[in-house]
Amino acid sequence: MEKMIAKLLDDFDHGKMTRRQLIRSLAVVAAAAAGTTPAFGETSKGFRAVAVNHISYQVNDYTKTRDFYADLLGMKVVADTGTQCNLIIGGTNTFVIPRNAPQGSTPPRVDHIAYTIENWDKNAVKAELERRGLNPQPDTENSFHIKDPNGFDLQISSKDMKPA
Repeated sequence: MEKMIAKLLDDFDHGKMTRRQLIRSLAVVAAAAAGTTPAFGETSKGFRAVAVNHISYQVNDYTKTRDFYADLLGMKVVADTGTQCNLIIGGTNTFVIPRNAPQGSTPPRVDHIAYTIENWDKNAVKAELERRGLNPQPDTENSFHIKDPNGFDLQISSKDMKPA
């Protein structure tokens, strides 16, 4: 986590992200590190996150990002499409997806973070997300996209969602 925060601060110091993007990114990292403890000691009726599945973000040139992380941190490059790729972290199922930003957008920006939850049952997960008014959008057989209270894109995924 320290490396991720250091990277975010370095990007901010070098003008690669705005103050607002930095704060939002730091909040996401802090939330991921804190786990899913219910507010004020209440018992949660939601899901239990067990890992960050992947972080997807938009950049000006994904090849520079790909080569940087593969060389510096030894991340394994898979599923390279020519506009994005998956970078697997060590021997885990956690991965990073750098992708070229769409025309007209201002990168870098995190476009979504996927959390792996325990006890995946696609129909039950969809029902719970709908019950909470979160309008789940299917992405794969093993995941849904929702918006958090700030409009940030979250992907809720099963342990079976792995980098290609």
